[in-house]
Amino acid sequence: MLQSELEECLIRCITDHQTNIYRLAFSYVRNTEDALDIVQESIHRALVSAESLKNPDAIKNWFFRIVVNLSLDFLRKHKRIRIVDDETLESYSSGTTDDYPDLDLKRALEELPMKYRSIVILRYFEDMKIEEVAEVLQENVNTIKTRLYQALRLLRIQLNDDSSEEVQ
Repeated sequence: MLQSELEECLIRCITDHQTNIYRLAFSYVRNTEDALDIVQESIHRALVSAESLKNPDAIKNWFFRIVVNLSLDFLRKHKRIRIVDDETLESYSSGTTDDYPDLDLKRALEELPMKYRSIVILRYFEDMKIEEVAEVLQENVNTIKTRLYQALRLLRIQLNDDSSEEVQ
């Protein structure tokens, strides 16, 4: 495939999946500006290294892998500093009941080790197949299945613990 055709294919992929790409970066860094920076850097890196893509049919997974790797690099560099918006801060400090039913799930996901969280995010929030997740994370399919099972078990335990604490 010619360089110009490859770039067109990449641009089409980015345009078609722009919401998912942003959401993926945001799911790691939890900050709009940082997520946008990661997306921008991912696009730049993909365009610069487009000729290294061996299989143009796998362009989406290749690009998602770039986003995941840059997100992980960002977290390593910034030691997972969490920026909390005013609304979330208010809900924590007010002592009122949780008005956001997904907040427990978000908190439980954040507490998962990154090797599990990445798989859950890609599989359930980005709706990727197990094989695609394995390709993005450059892992064996069986390893992904095992980690997904472990992640779901850990989430179930965490969510059950949270609900039992609320009852007491």
